[in-house]
Amino acid sequence: MMNQDALKNLALETIQSPRTAAQKIMSMNLSRDVLWSGLVLVACLNSIITGLSLLLGDASVLPTLLRNPVLFFAIFAGIQVLSVHAFYWTGLAIGGKGDLGDVLALLVWLQVLQLVAQGILFFLVFVSPGLTEILAMGVSVFALWITVNFLTEALNFPSLLHAVGAMVLAAVGIAFGLMILVGLIGLGAMGVPANV
Repeated sequence: MMNQDALKNLALETIQSPRTAAQKIMSMNLSRDVLWSGLVLVACLNSIITGLSLLLGDASVLPTLLRNPVLFFAIFAGIQVLSVHAFYWTGLAIGGKGDLGDVLALLVWLQVLQLVAQGILFFLVFVSPGLTEILAMGVSVFALWITVNFLTEALNFPSLLHAVGAMVLAAVGIAFGLMILVGLIGLGAMGVPANV
């Protein structure tokens, strides 16, 4: 089990050298039960922060589905599960070799880091909303860069371009899966049976 200092060091290493950090995370060989539970926990915490943000902001600009923290949790968790599988299977389709557990471990860690960043941005918005928006964009770009490096390591790609290709193909699959998920959740939320 990692202590607080080890987690901080791993977070810094993820920012400075994402591929080295990826190797360390994969070498932990965490069980899939632990990783899937971690994914659900991160989705739950993300929903709580988003719910707090909606209480303090103008929620009317969001679609009805996203104003409900429980539905937001279901959509966010669904996106994460779709992402893990989409990255893994598209990676294999374009010549990658790896383990689903490695992809899952790296994406859970990335979500943990993004959750911490989101928590910091939540409090920073009270100090400077403009700066918060700039930092949020920076966090998104950096998360994309880390994801590319993580996928390169997890799927043993020969270059970062292969990971970018896998991400583009996965995005198509995720978008299709998300449409189905939102359709099912949306119909259920309106009281319409999902099989109609």
